[in-house]
Amino acid sequence: MQHLAIIPDGNRRWAKKNKLKSFFGHKKGMESFRMTVRFCLKKGIKYLSFYTFSLENFNRPEEEKNYLFKLLMGESIKQLPELKEQGVKIRFIGDKNYFPKNVLTSIKKLEEETKQNNKLNVNLLFCYGAQREIVHATKKLAEEVKKGALKLEEINEQVLENSLWTAGMPNPDLIIRTSKRARLSNFLLYQAAYSEFMFLDIFWPEIKENHLECCLNEFKGIQRNFGR
Repeated sequence: MQHLAIIPDGNRRWAKKNKLKSFFGHKKGMESFRMTVRFCLKKGIKYLSFYTFSLENFNRPEEEKNYLFKLLMGESIKQLPELKEQGVKIRFIGDKNYFPKNVLTSIKKLEEETKQNNKLNVNLLFCYGAQREIVHATKKLAEEVKKGALKLEEINEQVLENSLWTAGMPNPDLIIRTSKRARLSNFLLYQAAYSEFMFLDIFWPEIKENHLECCLNEFKGIQRNFGR
């Protein structure tokens, strides 16, 4: 497996189940994220894509959004020395027009200081929406055609993929979603065409290494024919 993608669902419901404020669920979820990074490093997985904050998440209360941004950036910067030592490259993927100004410095610092690493590529899908990504790629190609830099008949699947925000990386082999919600929620819609899906009946803060190990073992037993 080259590329594992995660939809970490259920932070708030885990907090509610444990009679805690939703903030505690997000904080506990960060521990699960760090465990997943260590798991991928141990298993030699080269790409980990993590649904961090969707465009739809902007509809959440202002207090919760601000806490999420602060937690994500604070914990990421805190873990930076360890990430660099582990050979982890951090990349933020999403609609940069929506990146909150108060986190841009942290984003640039994380990307700049890890850009030479190549043991594990961690993609944080932030202010991300797959439909927006496809629209963005379509507009980009339309501009190329308009300028005469690209012919309409030259547009194919590969050309479109090269215009997506995920250009240059393999598509996900496996997408895991916690909280037993069997949907993609606008996550890597184009890239997931031949991904395997596994939906776990646990909240994200409850995930352990043995859950990931079981998913990986199940994936190894799947014969992937890609339509052949």
